[in-house]
Amino acid sequence: MLSRLGALLQEAVGAREPSIDLLEAFVEHWKGITNYYIESTDENTPAKKTDIPWRLKQMLDILVYEEKQQAAAGETGPCLEYLLQHKILETLCTLGKAEYPPGMRQQVLQFFSKVLAQVQHPLLHYLNVHRPVQKLLRLGGTVPGSLTEKEEVQFTTVLCSKIQQDPALLTYILEGKKTIGRKASREATASLREAASVRDKDRPHSKAPDSGTCGAWASNTQLPAETQEPDGAIGESSLITTLIGLCKSKKGRVALKARENLLLLVSVASQAAATYLVQSSPCCPAIVEHLCQLYQSLPSSLDPADIAALEGISWRLPSAPSDEASFPGKEALAAFLGWFDYCDHLITEAHTVVSDALAKAVAEKLFVEILQPQLLHVSEQSVLTSTALLTVMLRQLRSPALLQEAVAFLLGMDQQPAAPEDSPRTLCAHLIRHCDHLSDEISIATLRLFEELLQKPHEQIVRSLILCYLEGRPYVARGSPEPESYEDTLDLEEDPYFTDSFLDSGFQPSAKPPPAPATNPDGKTAVTEIVNSFLCLVPEEAKTSAFLEETGYDTYVHDAYGLPYSLNLQVTSVLSRLALFPHPLIHEYLLDPYTNLAPGCRSLFSVLVRVIGDLMQRIQRVPQFPGKLLLVRRQLMGQVPGEQLDHQTFLQGVVVLEEFCKELAAIAFVKFPPHSPHLHLSKPREGHV
Repeated sequence: MLSRLGALLQEAVGAREPSIDLLEAFVEHWKGITNYYIESTDENTPAKKTDIPWRLKQMLDILVYEEKQQAAAGETGPCLEYLLQHKILETLCTLGKAEYPPGMRQQVLQFFSKVLAQVQHPLLHYLNVHRPVQKLLRLGGTVPGSLTEKEEVQFTTVLCSKIQQDPALLTYILEGKKTIGRKASREATASLREAASVRDKDRPHSKAPDSGTCGAWASNTQLPAETQEPDGAIGESSLITTLIGLCKSKKGRVALKARENLLLLVSVASQAAATYLVQSSPCCPAIVEHLCQLYQSLPSSLDPADIAALEGISWRLPSAPSDEASFPGKEALAAFLGWFDYCDHLITEAHTVVSDALAKAVAEKLFVEILQPQLLHVSEQSVLTSTALLTVMLRQLRSPALLQEAVAFLLGMDQQPAAPEDSPRTLCAHLIRHCDHLSDEISIATLRLFEELLQKPHEQIVRSLILCYLEGRPYVARGSPEPESYEDTLDLEEDPYFTDSFLDSGFQPSAKPPPAPATNPDGKTAVTEIVNSFLCLVPEEAKTSAFLEETGYDTYVHDAYGLPYSLNLQVTSVLSRLALFPHPLIHEYLLDPYTNLAPGCRSLFSVLVRVIGDLMQRIQRVPQFPGKLLLVRRQLMGQVPGEQLDHQTFLQGVVVLEEFCKELAAIAFVKFPPHSPHLHLSKPREGHV
């Protein structure tokens, strides 16, 4: 047969009409396929061991060759016309659905993919092409671990590529009303009967059975029960659901290619196509449904430390790194975070219409319907796990649209201070109260959530959480004169911690500040005075950093999850994050120790002064305090074994406090360079933080 095709192609170059020879060969191969179903009696022979794959390959080659020989681009040749008019794709789709012979579906998927990819003439606009394409899509993507996953993903790759080139094709491929029912199946069977009955006129010496035999086969052969479809049914499966199904494949390459195809589909440039995806397809609901299923499959007993420590998860590499320690639920957590990262990437890359709709769907279905009840639950385990999961989601989140939805979910749409009775701000008010929860674990987890939130580039975050409390400077005393001395500013005599007995205890600040702060020409406090104010807070007797090299605030963070001092460390971490924000009101309230506070108001510096006062009183009750404090610092740095000591939590707190004051001094120094004035309280531009 191969030599016959070669001869036909050679003759096409000669005096004979090329279209006649190519069409004859094309029809001959198609009849060869239909004859197999008439003549074969062995139902167990795999399709790849029959001549069907070879004949399909010859038909494809003829179609491609015919197109290259066309004088004018865009014309359909006789073979392509025959393919369309005789509904060959429809018939092949029916045969693939019946899976007879075994493996026929694989052969059909390959033929469809190659025809659509290699034939340059636009085909998907034709009813007799996009209708069998719809039907073929319904056969795949629904059963995990299908033997045809590779061919299915290749088929969807071609379709998504065609849609990317011509977004108008989207409606042809996804339109549910044209999904094949019994009528299409009957048409396909009729085309089989017609193709097999064309015999003596084109091939007079054929030994194939007569048309009566073919008709009998077509009339009597029944497809499997699952292939029968009700009239007018709209199939639930489509290109979208097929891709979602393939994204769940256990085969990494198949899943990755399916995700790339879906990404290609949602990033169509056409406004109309994007609107169609959102309004007339299961695109957003199907993607978010899978996300919610993965979340709900997570074990309720996940350790927050394990959740926070799992890094390096992305949609391209959704499995957890093998070199990390294993823990119960690790694979499920990695699968969820991988799909969440994929959703975030889809929202980033998709058309704006799709992006906004998908972000809102994630917020509604995952954040509001699932996460919010868990965050407000009475069960501490539920609150702890959901808070840790929300934190790691914020850490992975990159898309502006999803960030906007996350901020609205956590903080509400308005920018007023949180109040429990204010409905849109109920969740925010609860989370703020969780920062001072009876459970230290919940307090730490919630503080980490806010620290992660504060790192996100969104104006409403800092405005809702901080600036709405500082605007108008209500913390500053009105009409009071400038303080004449540092002592007057701090009101040490009125502070209950700074009593006569305390001052007579022998513990004095490491370096008493000058009587009055130095100022710049504009009347603002000099940066050196601010830096010294924080550095001088901790008395010399409570300092140990000078005795060791390579110490620093970050030294103690690596193992904070399992040590007694983690809550204090998390509090100082959030405060340091706040102090870094470039806003004059935040500068003044958190970093200027000389602010004249209004009655009843506290600043970070005034609170630290009181903490130091309490610390210096408690030091007197710790025997051998300097030696024990140095030992604890070395333990925190991992230089000596973690031996249990009396007052260990208190001693660890002293170390953290010293490092925190040094951190604040460093922040002040970086934000207020000595050569420039600081705390310039000019009103920020509208819309800027």
